[in-house]
Amino acid sequence: MVTEDEAMGRAIALAARGLGTTSPNPVVGCLLLSADGEVVGEGFHAYAGGPHAEIVALAQAGERARGGTAVVTLEPCNHTGRTGPCVKALVAAGIRRVVIAVDDPNPAAAGGAAALRAAGVEVVTGFHRPEAEEGNVAWLTAVRRGRPYVTWKFAATLDGRSAAADGTSQWITSAPARTDVHTLRSTVDAIVVGVGTVLADDPQLTVRDLRDGSLAITQPLRVVVDSAGRTPPTARVRDASAPTWIATAAELGTGPDGRADLSALLTTLYARGVRAVLLEGGPTLAGAFLAAGLVDRVIGYVAPKLLGAGLSALVDAGVATIGEAIDLELTDITQVGTDLRFTATLRQKEA
Repeated sequence: MVTEDEAMGRAIALAARGLGTTSPNPVVGCLLLSADGEVVGEGFHAYAGGPHAEIVALAQAGERARGGTAVVTLEPCNHTGRTGPCVKALVAAGIRRVVIAVDDPNPAAAGGAAALRAAGVEVVTGFHRPEAEEGNVAWLTAVRRGRPYVTWKFAATLDGRSAAADGTSQWITSAPARTDVHTLRSTVDAIVVGVGTVLADDPQLTVRDLRDGSLAITQPLRVVVDSAGRTPPTARVRDASAPTWIATAAELGTGPDGRADLSALLTTLYARGVRAVLLEGGPTLAGAFLAAGLVDRVIGYVAPKLLGAGLSALVDAGVATIGEAIDLELTDITQVGTDLRFTATLRQKEA
């Protein structure tokens, strides 16, 4: 017998398997329990346009779902898009109780809980909401704000240098940390860099050597913020291994700094279905994003090395005095190989 707490924990873990492949849809996990508390079906939303988590779980359960409980990380949909409404499928299968972690903030898909109650199904909402929201934070934040969730990733030495005085930067961090970055890339819809990074390092910006073959890798969109269109025709970001957008000021307009408008960049990406962005650009682009208030999370890989001189991991971020410092809330510190990886979210300043 499985408790509903255990079932929601499993559903949240299942949902995470869809990170990087479901946008513009959310990641969702579902566990079905029979009337006597046995697991009879489970599923997650694997890709946009594919069956939703509830439908996958119901297909596994068959008649064993009748009289049972559905434990789901996000409110089941009550509309017809590329797939039919999950509410109707749950009712038709004879589910008597639905336990939901997070209400759907998307007006087009909301109303599932009310429709289930109207059909005589017992509904519980807000069950393990914080944990489920954390697993779906990018999509939830994007839908609520109308722009993608932005994570700034950087690698630096213990004294905050991203390159030595001669410009060399390979490799500051260890091989396990670099593999970890590929895992991080696999969870987002777009990777953003500045043209300076392209000219200096010629990165490919792809996800490599990660999954077991059960799901095909969906390569993130590669975005080069290139105000004046200086990206060389031979740059590796222009190869056929992943889609690429060279975002110029002519296309986006200019921001307060006279360069490509970053708010317009994110608005355009959202319209293209991008919900999670990984900012891997150099210190100048990172500073511009931070100064504009467009970063939601920071992930830093810090190597136990000292350089004493060289390129800083971050330059001007619009901070003039200590009172204007950008405050972060640490949410995780983990050793990866010989390095430390820290994860932090930006604290909202009081009005």
